[in-house]
Amino acid sequence: MIDHDRMRTLGRQLRIDSIRSSSAAGSGHPTSSMSAADLMAVLLAGYLRYDFGAPDDPRNDHLIFSKGHATPLLYSLYRAAGVVDDVELLSYRQRGSRFEGHPVPVLPWVEVATGSLGQGLPIGVGIALAGKRLDRLPYRIWVLTGDGELAEGSMWEAIERAGVEGLDNLVVVVDVNRLGQTGPTMHGWDLDAYVRRFGAAGWRAIAIDGHDIAAIDDAYTQAIATSGRPSAIIARTVKGSGASAVEDRTGAHGKSLDDAPGALAELGADTLERITVDLHAPAGNAAPYRFASGPLELPSYEVGSQQATRRGYAEALVALGHARGDVVALDGEVGNSTYLELFAAAIPERYIEMYIAEQLMAAVAVGLQVRGWVPFASTFAAFWSRAYDFIRMAAVSRADIRLSGSHAGVSIGPDGPSQMALEDIASLRAVWGSTILYPCDANQTAKLVVAMADRRGVVYLRTTRGPTPVIYGPDEAFPIGGSRVVRSSGADVVTLIGAGVTLHGSLAVSDRLAASGIAARVIDLYSIKPIDTPTLVAAATETGRFVTAEDHRPEGGLGEAVLSALSDAGASARVVRLAVEHMPGSATPTEQLADAGIDAVAIAEAARRICGPTGARSD
Repeated sequence: MIDHDRMRTLGRQLRIDSIRSSSAAGSGHPTSSMSAADLMAVLLAGYLRYDFGAPDDPRNDHLIFSKGHATPLLYSLYRAAGVVDDVELLSYRQRGSRFEGHPVPVLPWVEVATGSLGQGLPIGVGIALAGKRLDRLPYRIWVLTGDGELAEGSMWEAIERAGVEGLDNLVVVVDVNRLGQTGPTMHGWDLDAYVRRFGAAGWRAIAIDGHDIAAIDDAYTQAIATSGRPSAIIARTVKGSGASAVEDRTGAHGKSLDDAPGALAELGADTLERITVDLHAPAGNAAPYRFASGPLELPSYEVGSQQATRRGYAEALVALGHARGDVVALDGEVGNSTYLELFAAAIPERYIEMYIAEQLMAAVAVGLQVRGWVPFASTFAAFWSRAYDFIRMAAVSRADIRLSGSHAGVSIGPDGPSQMALEDIASLRAVWGSTILYPCDANQTAKLVVAMADRRGVVYLRTTRGPTPVIYGPDEAFPIGGSRVVRSSGADVVTLIGAGVTLHGSLAVSDRLAASGIAARVIDLYSIKPIDTPTLVAAATETGRFVTAEDHRPEGGLGEAVLSALSDAGASARVVRLAVEHMPGSATPTEQLADAGIDAVAIAEAARRICGPTGARSD
């Protein structure tokens, strides 16, 4: 039994510290923190099983603030646990402080970044799936969310999946404080609306007064006793609870209190007997389950044969999965197109079907890597745009996830523009610390899949729908950050640069130009980020002219990556960029490449234009 009077005092202490830290910063979200203070006081002191001295202990529970703006409360919990002092608490939001405005993993007890609403619970589902399916440990995932956040569709992707999976290791605490940033939330204090919605998704939903310590205690007891389904504690709270000047008031969100001294006096800060909580350590001595590993036997493809890189990706991932017991595959219900059905058949215990829920798939990948698993998530490249905020936030989380986007560009053919990823390189290049890979054949793809497994950050592999010629042998190496000079001579006067499908067009053009007396170098820029600047600079110096061709929009793609690399290196070349500038319709792959002006005919025309009638260097 927990001491309810002590918990009321702890809740008051958390409110006081939330006000103090945000007032010291002159900004923050104290009122959103104050509403959930009692809920978190009881959780911290009575139910969270966690060793702050060993945050990497696999037996630890996981606490995620999906309402990441409530950092004054989160950091006050750390102060109450005795792991930070008052000086650091009051460094909140200051330059160089670990206590940033929203949670990030610069703190050892923060596993993922939150603050972009709608993400903490989906990530929690990923950790819960890891606990049930992979680690096979009894740790629990506690997620604090706000009622306003439940307007996000990604939350309901997570809620439905948790219910279907019966994730009884997941408890969501919904802080129903009625007020959002600008006014009332969609359902206000209608707790029954939330109970019905969670219940319909297969959850045990418990409605309580979120300031009644006994009710909170009882709800947590019910939640941890529930088997076969996740639990949602729907708590009616008052925003700004404890400070009458801001209680249940609009206009107080997202800023420090105007009269912090008055609020602190009202809460009895001067007479507070500070509590330091001794947390319950995780029980037992169980270790995470480990799957068997074996030798790596990558598929190999005969030079001169035709094979789609999307299939090369899937077959290589199966081989990697057999070699490494930590590899997990996820797919967005397109496994017969991405060929991830091969992984599902070969290694079903480490395959997770995510259905048509790309936001959740990205979040689950982040959750899996929290627990040390190596997730590869796959869908059509165009559909990753739906999950872009999750990918962006994965970088903020310093997460290591591997994404594959198949069916990239106009070369997919008659499906039309809704299925054509033409912006993916640009968007993912902009993600901090990301890696962008675009193989041209199946053997190259297989080698890059292996390299992805140990690459830090967000790693993206772009694959092609149709078959492409195999031009590299299975024993060749393709380091990330490299490129391959496929054709070169001392007489080169132009460099053709492609990747994926356009690399093959560039090779065909090189042969045609050679027949007319124009020597053309060909570079396979399979690593678009990081980019092989030395090879590009050497080509600029030696040929002076570039033609880049890409099955992508001109903005932010391969051509701009080349220009940026030259600029950063202080090198120069005359560059013609060929990219998809029109709005495509339905046509065959050959017609699509021609219509976009990125096929061999267009590349040859551009090379002849840039070289002039003689093909001689003009400098």
